[in-house]
Amino acid sequence: MTGNLYVVAAPSGAGKTTLVKMLLERQRNIRLSVSFTTRDPRPGEENGVAYNFVDAPTFRTMISRGEFLEWAEVHGNFYGTSRTWIADQIAQGHDVLLEIDWQGAQQVRSIFPRAIGIFILPPSLEELERRLTGRGTDDAQTIARRLAAAQAEMRHVGEFDYVIINDCLSEALEDLCAITHASRLRLEVQRDNHAELFSRLI
Repeated sequence: MTGNLYVVAAPSGAGKTTLVKMLLERQRNIRLSVSFTTRDPRPGEENGVAYNFVDAPTFRTMISRGEFLEWAEVHGNFYGTSRTWIADQIAQGHDVLLEIDWQGAQQVRSIFPRAIGIFILPPSLEELERRLTGRGTDDAQTIARRLAAAQAEMRHVGEFDYVIINDCLSEALEDLCAITHASRLRLEVQRDNHAELFSRLI
């Protein structure tokens, strides 16, 4: 059997991390890829759970060895996804979800063209600013920079297969679950995973 690869992207503050966490709690057959990053851990983040935290020299060495499926620099920090782990999980029939930005999504699609792209949008810029401010972790200058970056990121929404507008969290979660369910019923997935049945029936 072959698993699905879901690529979920969103501007900071759109609710991507919350939605993904809720999805994984509901659908335990989906495995989250834990990215590598050079940014400092936030309060409560555990190494190997939220991210694999490494320093910049280590990250650059991993780049030179070709260890990443995709990597990018975001807000002055590096983020990357393990190529080997993803390929192994999919080959074993496990669904895998990546939380990455639009740049990483482009790199993933070049290697896994069947990856399913999902972009999460906020209901408005005003709500996005309110959410970023409500975190209480960034100063006004950082928030302004994140808002500008968010507008640039959202211009790439057309590169994704599905779009979820996260106005109501519960509705957005249902939309996300519907996408993962429907993707498992696509012809190419069913044909790959039930080859013997297809050969007998068709």
